[in-house]
Amino acid sequence: MNNCIICGGADEKKVLYGSILKCEECGHAFVNPQVYNDEELFRFYNDNYFSGNEYRDYVADKKIIQKNFKARLSVLQKFLNPSFHHRLLEIGCAYGFFLEIAKEYFNVVKGIDIAQDGIAYAHSQLNLEVICGDFLKHELSNERFDVVCMWDTIEHLSSPHLYIEKISKNLEINGLLALTTPDYGSLNARMRRKKWRFLKPPEHLHFFTKKSLATLLHRYGFEIIYYSHPGVYLGLDNIVYKIFVLHEKGPWVYKLLSKIHLNRVYLYINTFDIMFVIARKV
Repeated sequence: MNNCIICGGADEKKVLYGSILKCEECGHAFVNPQVYNDEELFRFYNDNYFSGNEYRDYVADKKIIQKNFKARLSVLQKFLNPSFHHRLLEIGCAYGFFLEIAKEYFNVVKGIDIAQDGIAYAHSQLNLEVICGDFLKHELSNERFDVVCMWDTIEHLSSPHLYIEKISKNLEINGLLALTTPDYGSLNARMRRKKWRFLKPPEHLHFFTKKSLATLLHRYGFEIIYYSHPGVYLGLDNIVYKIFVLHEKGPWVYKLLSKIHLNRVYLYINTFDIMFVIARKV
């Protein structure tokens, strides 16, 4: 068993549920790295992920998705250094919906993602500077950024510590790393246990708490300067789709309800199990 990526502990890991393990030393939970290889994980994020798997139709939900991004961006702006030129990189940019609104506030915005269809859309439809590939393997040479964002991304990575290490090397001193990720230490996660909605490999591979995330960030030269549990806007159509189709509660119910234009309605929901963290490189 490899050492824990959070604390470096080499002790035996406790089996929580199936392939999900937990470090006895620091409590970080993760999927056994021997279960999935990178090639399998890359194939998981094909076009079906954004249309029919995790999302009914990601592009159709653009307006609602950007509403959430605007809320995160308004928080991030409070911590920006006005003396910077504001070069932003988003890792896991998907279809570029965040970058599209961020380019109004930053001099340079770039994105990278392994989802080919998402990158193709961001480039051709939104005219964004995006790259299809693995951030760890992409050569940035001497390129530096003032802000790096990873929205709902770090939990998907097989080696998140290597991402944080590389981000630190390509981020200016006092630069910001902003990310969101499920909070494994939340009351909801502790109450739901193995039924918690975010315990779903291979989509999610790491399950952070505030403490474990802070430990990881500190290890690579970051200090947390902002922490919250934000809610999100969700389209009623997407909510109903997940309940009745993805969770197999009755696809026929969704087919019936979809006729009344559920995509026109959205709800603000906060289950306090997603954390929003902004960290500064020191």
